[in-house]
Amino acid sequence: MAFTIIINPVSGGARSGEARRRVELAASIRDGHGNPGDVVVTERPGHARELAKAARARGASMVFAWGGDGTINEVATALAFGDLPLGIVPAGSGNGLALELGVDRNPARAIAHALCAEPRSIDVGELAGRLFVNIAGIGFDAHVASLFNRAGNVRRGFARYVSISGRALLTYKAGRYTITTGGTRIEVGRGVLVTIANSPQFGNGARIAPAARVDDGLLDLVVVDERSRPRTICGLPRLFNGTVERMRGCSVARIREATIQAEQPMIFHVDGEPVQGGTELRVRVHPGALRIVV
Repeated sequence: MAFTIIINPVSGGARSGEARRRVELAASIRDGHGNPGDVVVTERPGHARELAKAARARGASMVFAWGGDGTINEVATALAFGDLPLGIVPAGSGNGLALELGVDRNPARAIAHALCAEPRSIDVGELAGRLFVNIAGIGFDAHVASLFNRAGNVRRGFARYVSISGRALLTYKAGRYTITTGGTRIEVGRGVLVTIANSPQFGNGARIAPAARVDDGLLDLVVVDERSRPRTICGLPRLFNGTVERMRGCSVARIREATIQAEQPMIFHVDGEPVQGGTELRVRVHPGALRIVV
């Protein structure tokens, strides 16, 4: 079974020398399975997608994404709507999808488990033409993603993400949105979060959509129309105990498609990667569009 391992050398705030360690470990795991496959390293944003397409063209039987949700997104978008399955080696700041799928944090075990697993299908979401497999969103999380991914931010990792989020929460201005889904029109006056979830959590146990399932053919639309910033801050612990739906101003809808409109162009994110969008964004789900092995 000729599989390809695509490694993001800087995911999760990796320290100097971590890239070499990951490559050596991946090669050792590959050789231990008697596999003639490739171990390749990303060099820039978007490179994992290119490497996954090249692996598919070479006839790989499986492609592993070794990194965080952003790396998984790039590989997944290259494999979606095909039969080539995705394996995951979690090494990011949040690892939201990997946590929900129960992927082992140990690389050797994660790969071994995937090689023994039967491929299964999961849904893929789409926001403004960009695919996602975990979570996409507009509002505060997209704002934080844009700050976290700025070129000048050389520090990565969960601690850095928390630091950026804490400062941004004090100054972020909630937006006005009109959301249309299934013939229903929703007016959001102070939308601090408009999240479209394929799986339940952002990462690190922060569950924005506890009832979301990756294989139900639906997306969970979670809107937090805040009453006040202090109430929003006080409600944050609900992300970690599965009761976010009880937060004042929070509503959840299960959708197949939706349209989100705003007066100003919107920044959104797909699996933590920020994108500049327009004043109207379309959302839809592609049921069972990705094959995975976990």
